[in-house]
Amino acid sequence: MNPQFAATDISSVLGLRGQPTATSVFSLMETIDRGLPVAALDRVAGLVAPGDALFKYRVVPKASYGRRRTAHRLSVEEGLKLTRLARVWSLARDVWRTDASARDFLFRPHAMLQGNKPVEVALRNEIGTELVLDILSRLKYGVAA
Repeated sequence: MNPQFAATDISSVLGLRGQPTATSVFSLMETIDRGLPVAALDRVAGLVAPGDALFKYRVVPKASYGRRRTAHRLSVEEGLKLTRLARVWSLARDVWRTDASARDFLFRPHAMLQGNKPVEVALRNEIGTELVLDILSRLKYGVAA
């Protein structure tokens, strides 16, 4: 995947498109380091799990969410986790073409993930995210998944 294309897509999912920070991988990295806006969390949670008001607490614990709303920024760790989810969502949307189909993939247990749901695996850590992105890439490019 072209990093420039990926940064633009991820920035769009995060709701950063049109901002100077959405133009390159390095700008996105700097934005994460400064703290992604809490609105990005609300946006991504609404895209990935629109019917689940509690989904955002899987990225930012409920106890921390109120503090983040006051500060208007996520911590670096929370921003990285949210960005991983945005990467997965972006590629799932690209592969499946509709929000509903992307959600169906993300929330259905997958044999290549030992029966775990891709969204759960992706939220665990970077290795989990890479596993899910690998499956999606295989689907996109016609390799058995």
